[in-house]
Amino acid sequence: MEDISSPILVMTGIVKQFPGVRALDGVDLAVLPGEVHCLLGQNGAGKSTLIKTLAGAHQPDEGTIRLGGAEVRLPTPVAALRRGIATLYQELDLVDGLSVADNVFLGHEKSRLGFVRTGDARRAASALLARLGHGEVSPAAEVGSLSPAGKQVVSMARALSHDARVIVMDEPSAALAHDEVANLFRIIGELTAQGVAVVYISHRLEEIREIGDRVTVLKDGRTVASGLPARGTPTREIVALMTGRDMAEVFPERPVPGSHDGRPEVLRVEELTVPGVVSDVSFTVRAGEIVGLAGLVGSGRSEILEAVYGARPSGGKVLLDGKPVRGIGAAVARGIGLAPEERKAQALLLDESVTRNITLSGLGRYARFGWLDRRRERAEAVAQIDALGLRPADPDRPIRTLSGGNQQKAVLARWLLDRRRLLLLDEPTRGVDVGARADLYAVIRALADDGIGVLLVSSELPEVLGLADRVVVLREGRAVRTAPAADLDEHRVLDMIMEGSAL
Repeated sequence: MEDISSPILVMTGIVKQFPGVRALDGVDLAVLPGEVHCLLGQNGAGKSTLIKTLAGAHQPDEGTIRLGGAEVRLPTPVAALRRGIATLYQELDLVDGLSVADNVFLGHEKSRLGFVRTGDARRAASALLARLGHGEVSPAAEVGSLSPAGKQVVSMARALSHDARVIVMDEPSAALAHDEVANLFRIIGELTAQGVAVVYISHRLEEIREIGDRVTVLKDGRTVASGLPARGTPTREIVALMTGRDMAEVFPERPVPGSHDGRPEVLRVEELTVPGVVSDVSFTVRAGEIVGLAGLVGSGRSEILEAVYGARPSGGKVLLDGKPVRGIGAAVARGIGLAPEERKAQALLLDESVTRNITLSGLGRYARFGWLDRRRERAEAVAQIDALGLRPADPDRPIRTLSGGNQQKAVLARWLLDRRRLLLLDEPTRGVDVGARADLYAVIRALADDGIGVLLVSSELPEVLGLADRVVVLREGRAVRTAPAADLDEHRVLDMIMEGSAL
C-alpha cells in the first residue's frame, strides 16, 4: 500500500531544450498516490514536452525524476511503462485492425515458447475491462469497431496491464459525449480509490473542478503554481496564472444590450423541428449580433445548427435575409458558413497547406481556363492569415502542425473570403487553451462588429455568457428562455436547463 502522504512521483528542476527553444525551464511536479493532479497551461506552456519526458519519449537535459522515493531514468517509453508510468495521449495509439486483447497486451504479449497464448490474453483482458466497469466489451472485438469511449477504455486497460502506478491522461474527454465523460470520471474515481495516481490534462476548466484534487500550472516552460486545490482556487486566479491577465480581459467588450435592435435580421428560425430531437424552436439573429445556444449535450444545440445549414431534415422555417433556405448548397450560396465541432474530421484537410484549407470553399474563384492561379490564391490566404493573426504566419505549412486555436482561425478565414452573412460556430474553442481562446473570442467579436451574424454553440456556459449578446436556453429540444446574456448568470441558466423553468 502506497503512503498517500508522500508523493509517488516527483519531477524536480526539469529542463528540456530543442534547437532555439527552451521548452522546459526548471519545471517541478509532485503527485500523490490516489489523487487526480491536473496539469494546466496554454498551448506552448510545456505540458506536452513534460509528459513526453515522463513517458520516456524525451530525455531531460537537467533535473531528476523520482518514483516511489527512488530516482529513476526513463530512457524509452518501454522503460517508463515497466516502471509503472502509462500515458494516454489525445490521439490514442491503438491499432484498429487488431482485437481488444491484442491491443491491451501489444508489446508484452502473453506467449509461451514463442507462441501467443490467445486464450490467456483474452481472459486477462476481460478481467482488466471488468475492473474498469466495462466487462461488456469483448476482448475478441476489433478495436476499430469501438466508439471513442470504448477505445479509451481499451487504452486504460493497456495501462493497467503494466501495473501502472501513474497514468497520464492528455485531453481524455475531448472526443467524448456528456454521458461518456461521466463514465470516464467514474473510472478515474475507481482507479484513484485503488491508489493509482492520475495526471490529468484538460483545457476545460469546469472539468478540473469536478474531477481534480490539486493543480499545477505551467507558463512559458516554468511552474508558476503547484499543489493548488482544484475546487478551492477561483477560476479567475487559474486563468491569471495561465495567461498573465485577468479573466475579465479574456472576453472582448460587447455592445450595450439592445444595440442591435434596429439592425436587419440575418436569420429567422420559426418553429424549427428536428424529428426526435428539437421541437418548435424559434429565434432570430440580427446583423452584427452573436446569439448563443446554451444547453446540455442532447438538448438539440448542434442539431439546430445542422438544420439551419441544411444538413439535417427539419420542419418549420429557416429564413436568411427574409428568404427560405433549403439544403446545404443553398445555404452556402446564400452566405451561411459552418465551423463544425469536429474540425479535424469535418473541416480540415490535415495534410494540405494552410493556404489550401483557407481557400478550399472557393477554389473556382482562382481557376482560369482550367488552371489554378496559385499566386492569387496564396495572396488572398496570406491576407486572411494577417487579418486573423494566425500563427505561425506561414501559408505553406501543413495545417496539422498548427495548434487547435490556429486551426480554428483557418476555418473562420475560409468563410471570410466569401463574405458570409451568417456564421454557425459549433464548439469553436474545443481543445483550445485559455490564452488562444481569448484570441478567438476577439476574432469572433470583430466579425460580428463587421456586420456578420453569429450563431454559437458551446458546452461551456461561461463562454456562451461571456461572448454572446443574447442567449437561447435549451432543455430537451425546446427553448425555455431567450434573454440578453447580461441578464443571465451560470446558476440561473443551469436551473433553467435542469428544471426547464424560465426564471
